[in-house]
Amino acid sequence: MKPTREWTQRARLLALEFAVILPALALVTFSIMHLKSLGHDKTVNAAIERDLQNMLLMTDKQMASKVFEMGAEVRNDFPQPGENVPVALHKILETHPYVAHVFYFDQHTGTVFASQPGRMGDADFRQEREKLVSSISTWLPMEGKEIVEKLWKMDKQDGRPYMFDAMYVPRRGRKLYQAALFFPIKNAATDRVTIGGFAFDAEYLRDDFFPGVLNFMADCPTNHAPDNNAQNRPAFMIHPKHEVEAMAESANWDGGKPEVEHTLEAGFPGLVLATKYHGTSIQALSSHFLQTSYLILGCLTIFMVGGIVLSYRSVSKEVALAKLKSDFVSNVSHELRTPLSLIRLYAETLEMGRLNNPDKYQEYYRIIRKESERLTTLINNILDFSKIEAGKKDYDFRETDVAELVRTTLDSYRYQIEQNGFAFEESIEENLPKIKADREAIARSLLNLVNNAVKYSSSEKSVAVRVSRRNGSVNMEVIDKGIGIPRPEQEKIFEKFYRVSDPLVHNTKGSGLGLSLVRHVVDAHGGRVWVESVPGKGSKFSIELPIEGQAKSARAGAA
Repeated sequence: MKPTREWTQRARLLALEFAVILPALALVTFSIMHLKSLGHDKTVNAAIERDLQNMLLMTDKQMASKVFEMGAEVRNDFPQPGENVPVALHKILETHPYVAHVFYFDQHTGTVFASQPGRMGDADFRQEREKLVSSISTWLPMEGKEIVEKLWKMDKQDGRPYMFDAMYVPRRGRKLYQAALFFPIKNAATDRVTIGGFAFDAEYLRDDFFPGVLNFMADCPTNHAPDNNAQNRPAFMIHPKHEVEAMAESANWDGGKPEVEHTLEAGFPGLVLATKYHGTSIQALSSHFLQTSYLILGCLTIFMVGGIVLSYRSVSKEVALAKLKSDFVSNVSHELRTPLSLIRLYAETLEMGRLNNPDKYQEYYRIIRKESERLTTLINNILDFSKIEAGKKDYDFRETDVAELVRTTLDSYRYQIEQNGFAFEESIEENLPKIKADREAIARSLLNLVNNAVKYSSSEKSVAVRVSRRNGSVNMEVIDKGIGIPRPEQEKIFEKFYRVSDPLVHNTKGSGLGLSLVRHVVDAHGGRVWVESVPGKGSKFSIELPIEGQAKSARAGAA
């Protein structure tokens, strides 16, 4: 019946573990498959590209917002109908140095054109002006009406009545990008064709406007690489639509090919905004993400397996403890039943007066006394254990003569030892110092050790008790030539309920509390207890009690 019950407990434990392991294993497997699919489908790459694309859209909106703001400032300064147009245009050039050329077109009065006077000594600048004057003077008279209607319509839609045009202008053998804005004149009649406009200074766009916006976006705290590495921030550049050479770039642009591009939608026709991560690539970031995910998954799996193993060990320990407690109840019941049965048997015999020999009377009295003492010892052990478990065990520390205590204790047990056929040796060093100790607790611990020596000895019956002073401590040793204890179990025997797995031990009834009580008592006195043993040759239990200093606590908690 017993093996069947143990197997049932183990089966339940295994079922509980599988109930945890299988879902965990399924989760880990699904996660690995998901990460593999992300790698195969380039899903992570696409997500990073979307992030970069959103950054480009934000940059485009930032540039458009700024250029619309600049256009509104210039438009507000434009001359109203009836004002002196040339004077107003020259004032605009003074107020807004980023404006290279400004013009005012009226279908009745023609075109008034003004350029930065300080730049007119530059031949390239004069050529640029002539080309712009020729283009506007030819284009606006022909298409001015349609342009004005379109601009007023845009004004009603979003309040931004601006059209943009671009061209490349010569500068010292190179060509620079130049953008121009067109807008309707404020407070002019909507049926009258009046158009204002200006052209940005090409050097301003190249050296100030574009780098300023790109650096602002590159340094924006919300723009960062997926690995959160401050060194791997996005870098930006602008290039003409059909060329690859950068026209402007952020300070952290380190060359190379951009990974995501976006054609500018407003303000600067013909330009492409491009980006990539500084010091890394989308593929590298994707690989880093997948590697980190695998690493995190691996760590979580290790923690999960560790948790399952610890849970299994904990539950196994609880199951083993429950079994030990069950065995303890069985053993204690037997231990109680045996002396009670003997006491009752001999008491009834004496009561009925069946004995005629006076020596028999004395023998029966001794048996009753011996079994009573055995019963008392067992009950005291159980009571002590109960107090320790509840944290209510108190010790009465007093000046104690160890030599006298040991002699008195052994004298009360000597008869029982010799009656069991044991050779008994007692060796107590002279002039031992007194120590602070609980007399009753130390005596009970010594008796526990001597009783074990008697119980677990087989053919060679010998018990020796030695007390001596050593290294500032009083040492008590109980030596037998019994069955011995295997080395792996020599530390475990001091645990509550634990009994050595040797069949010879299990054939001898016991509660499994004695040695755990001994350790608790010795710990409370600030000492230590240990065993040295060789299976088949015997054991030596040693108690070391400090001579000086108080015990750890006058009220010890549960061990």
